[in-house]
Amino acid sequence: MHYFENELAGLKQKLLTMASHAETAVRLGVEALDTRNDGLAQRVKDGDQVIDRLEVEIDDLAIHLLSKAPLATNLRLITVAMKVSQNLERVGDEATKIAKRVLELNRETPLKLAVEIPRLANEVLNSLQRSLDCFVQMDPIAARKLIPHDKEIDKLNREIHQQLGSHMVEHTEDIHLCLHHMVIAKSLERIGDHAKNVAEEVVYLCEALDIRHPSALKAVMPPAGP
Repeated sequence: MHYFENELAGLKQKLLTMASHAETAVRLGVEALDTRNDGLAQRVKDGDQVIDRLEVEIDDLAIHLLSKAPLATNLRLITVAMKVSQNLERVGDEATKIAKRVLELNRETPLKLAVEIPRLANEVLNSLQRSLDCFVQMDPIAARKLIPHDKEIDKLNREIHQQLGSHMVEHTEDIHLCLHHMVIAKSLERIGDHAKNVAEEVVYLCEALDIRHPSALKAVMPPAGP
């Protein structure tokens, strides 16, 4: 049992390491966009391999631990660790997409339009950090409070797309620049989705309650008796 606990602690540590790499990738990608820094963008691209490797290591260790028939609480932790690592790997992928677009934009004259991408990036980074804090602290209350924030991120992303779309109509010479910014905004919005997913997994981990699709659950539940 002592050996199992040590392996479980190792799983959590790998997950925290992966979380740190994923969060750093997003921060560097956003900074690379703001400062037009090719070096930072390239660091994000190169670092994605580390995140991918950690996901594989976490999955392998989790499957190994599952074979030992853990208690229900540990079983939830192991399965949630796999789900969180999957979300973190996708965060890394989106950060890499941002970095690639930054490298493309850096070859062009800057877009002469005040786009709210920095604000969106701040909101997304805040959600990602808070969701990871919820996991570390095993805090389902904070996780529940965080989940609705994703709607604000979605709204801001839509506003950015509308702004860029309007600009493209009036300035067709900027279409390629606007499209790059649209992809960056969409990647940030998806990172916000993954932050929300992590928060939902924290609720499941702590309360043994799946809150991901409440409308679907209502649809399959039998009607209440008379």
